Amino acid sequence: MTSGMSNESAVSEHRSKMIFLAIFVAALVIMALIFNFLTDGRFIQVSTLSIIAKQAVYPTFIAWGLCFLFACGYTDMSIGGVVVLGSFASCVFGNWYGYPGVVLGGLIVGTLLIFVNFNLFAFTKIPSWIAGLSLAMVYEAIGVFLKVGKATKPLVTAALREEYRILGQLPWSLLFMLAGFVAVYFVYNRTSVGLNIRAIGGNVDVAQKLGINVTFTLMKVGLIVGLLIGVASFLQESIAGLTTVKTGLTSLSMIFYPLSVYLLAQIMQKKINIIVAVPICSFIVYAVFNVLALLGVPSGTLQEACLGTFLIVFGIVGQKGFKGVVK
Repeated sequence: MTSGMSNESAVSEHRSKMIFLAIFVAALVIMALIFNFLTDGRFIQVSTLSIIAKQAVYPTFIAWGLCFLFACGYTDMSIGGVVVLGSFASCVFGNWYGYPGVVLGGLIVGTLLIFVNFNLFAFTKIPSWIAGLSLAMVYEAIGVFLKVGKATKPLVTAALREEYRILGQLPWSLLFMLAGFVAVYFVYNRTSVGLNIRAIGGNVDVAQKLGINVTFTLMKVGLIVGLLIGVASFLQESIAGLTTVKTGLTSLSMIFYPLSVYLLAQIMQKKINIIVAVPICSFIVYAVFNVLALLGVPSGTLQEACLGTFLIVFGIVGQKGFKGVVK
């Protein structure tokens, strides 16, 4: 009897998810048609969609990193500063050693700095958001030092050579995102590390009683998130070609769009796995920004206000019918 009820519940849940998926796809098509109408047919064009796809790739990797970060209950506001330094490394070593330098520069700096962050979180017991803000200022100061130093200024103010920027172009960037999706989905959903991360985020004391080594797990999170931020760094540099120094905590702005992607994906995760939802939401967020640009809405504060309004509306719709406290 119990087995039969369980099977019926599973079938019902599967049917519910399929219905949601059909409605969601229909909503995306309708939204695309509306965007196309508002922009006089300029939205549904290969050139426009290609730009959106290219812009959405590196924030997707940062948003995936945020999935691991927030799942274990930590907040790291220094990620923007890490991306800046990782981009510098990709540019410098890329110009010296070609594509191996581009990739390894971002990966090494991103992984190393995020791993340092998680060691600080794990062993000092300082609230992660306080430590993260402090580290953001440290990384910004390092960026300024590199920019004003006589020996380093020519290196970090130079643009990545055009012949080494193909990784940020289509279809290469999408291939990176596809490979990243497969790896991240497997680690987050199919490994003990992913399960332990969510257990720690749910309740650290319970996780410890279950035999989970919290400190060791956090070190693994640091490596995973660091690799994702490293990939985001060299893809960002490959797209932009030149990264500017951030001061006065303005490096936080570099995670605003990925954070918006994460928040949107979190709203959708009741019906779609959050790792799957991230690239979808990344495309949606950058589609909205592209439409605003096509409509002549000034970039900066006004576009961000429009995006914030969009997220609030989407959140209200997404939480409709949800019972309980929404965190």
